[in-house]
Amino acid sequence: MQEKIYFYYSNDLHSNFEQWPRVTGFLKDAKAKRAAAGDSCWVVDIGDHVDRVHPIAEAFMGKANVRLMNDAGYDLATLGNNEGITLAHDDLFHLYDDANFEVVCANLHNLKNKNPDWLKPTVKIESVNGVKIGVIGLTAPFNAFYELLDWHISPQFEALDKYITQLKESADIIILLSHLGITEDQEIARRFKDIDVIIGGHTHHLLRTGEYVNNTVITAAGKHCAFIGEVILTWDHKKKELVKKEAYTTEITHLAKDLQTEQTLQEMNEEADKLLGKTVVQLNETIEVKWFKHTEIMQQLTNTVKDWTKADCGMLNSGLLLDQLSAGDITYQDIHRICPHPINPVIVELNGDELIEVVRGSLTKDFTELKLKGFGFRGEVLGRMVFAGLDVETDFHKNGEEYVKNVSFTDGSSLDPDQTYSIATADTFTFGRLLPEVAKSEVKQYFLPEFLRDLLADTLRREYSGN
Repeated sequence: MQEKIYFYYSNDLHSNFEQWPRVTGFLKDAKAKRAAAGDSCWVVDIGDHVDRVHPIAEAFMGKANVRLMNDAGYDLATLGNNEGITLAHDDLFHLYDDANFEVVCANLHNLKNKNPDWLKPTVKIESVNGVKIGVIGLTAPFNAFYELLDWHISPQFEALDKYITQLKESADIIILLSHLGITEDQEIARRFKDIDVIIGGHTHHLLRTGEYVNNTVITAAGKHCAFIGEVILTWDHKKKELVKKEAYTTEITHLAKDLQTEQTLQEMNEEADKLLGKTVVQLNETIEVKWFKHTEIMQQLTNTVKDWTKADCGMLNSGLLLDQLSAGDITYQDIHRICPHPINPVIVELNGDELIEVVRGSLTKDFTELKLKGFGFRGEVLGRMVFAGLDVETDFHKNGEEYVKNVSFTDGSSLDPDQTYSIATADTFTFGRLLPEVAKSEVKQYFLPEFLRDLLADTLRREYSGN
C-alpha cells in the first residue's frame, strides 16, 4: 500500500495582511479537502510571519499574528528573525503562549532563564496509517542582535548533528523547517542525507517545483504569501520507504478572500487604532518631509541618534520618513505610519579616510535614488543623507552631479585619516554593500530593542512640543 502525506506551508508573510484572507481561505479549503479524503495533512509556517511594519503587528507585538495563524488552522511553525530580534525579550518569550500549533526551533536559547514552554527543538507527528515524521526547525543566527535581547542562536550544523541522529532512530521521515536561506538549505542537503525535505524561507526565494539536492527536496514560496507551498510525500508501506517526493507552489493572489478573516482583521485594525492612538505631541505647524532635500526634522532626528548613542557623529537617510506630519495631535500611530521600519540604531567605527568615503558614497545619485527593498527598510527610496556632528561641503560638476569638496567636524577640526571615529546610523547599512566601509567595520554596536521611530517620538516631544 502507498500513502500520500501532505504539507502546506507559508513563509515570509511580513504582516502583509492584505493577502492574509486569501491565505486562510486557501489553507482551509486544502485542509477540508484532505480531511474528506482521509489523508494526512499539516499546515506549517517558516517564520517572518510577524513584521512590525503593520500597525496590527505593532499594536499587539505579534500576538495578533499568532491568533490569525490559529484561526487558519496551523499545526507547526518555526520563527524568523523578525519574530526573534524585533521584539523585546519578554514579548518574544510570551509570543506563542496562546498558539494552538507547535513551535519548533532547535537553535534558539534563552540566556536569562529557562526556554519558554512553547519552544521545542523537534516535534514528532504521525500519519493516519502510522508513518512517523520527525520535524526540526532552525532560524538564522543574527547573534549580534539576539544576544542584546538575552537570546542566543547556536550554529545550525551543531543543532543538526545533535538532533538528526536522534530523529532517525525514531522517525521514518525527517523534515526541516528552515529560516536560514537558500544557500544554507543547499549546504544542509549536501551534508545531511537523512533529511528528506527542507521547507525554507528567509531569503524570499521561490522554488516553483522544488530543487533536489542529493536525497533532499528543497522548497520555498517566495515572500508575502503571493504563493502557498505544497509538499507531497509518497510512502510505500510494503517497502517501508519514501518512494516519491514532490514540491509545488501555487499562486493565490487571484483567489477569493476568506470573509471571516477579513472581519477579524477589520476588528484588529480598529483595536490597533485605539492602542496606538495616544497623543505623543501636539504640533502647531505641519512638519515637512522631503526625500531629496535637507529638512529640519531629519536633522533633529539625526542629532538625536548621535547624542543618544554618544557617537562622534551621525548619519541617517531621509527616505526613513515616508510622509509629513500635519499640524494637530500626533499619535504613535502617526509616527509608526511615517517610520514603519524595523530598524535599530547602530554605532560603527571607521577611520577618517573610511568616513570620508562613506560620506561621498552616500551623496551619489545612485545611492539617494536607490529603491531599496530589504535590510529592514520599508520605504520607497533611500533619499538624501543627513549628518550630525559633521560639516559636509559639496559642489556640482558641469554635468550636474554633486560631489563632496570637504568633510570636517562642526567645531571646525579636520578628520584625521588614521584616527578611529564612532558613527551612529541605521543598522540597514551594516548589511550588504550599500556602504561597504560600514558593512565591513569590525566594530558594530547595535542598540535594541529601540527602533528609530522610538527616537523619532523622543525628538518630537523634545523639539516640537507646542511648536
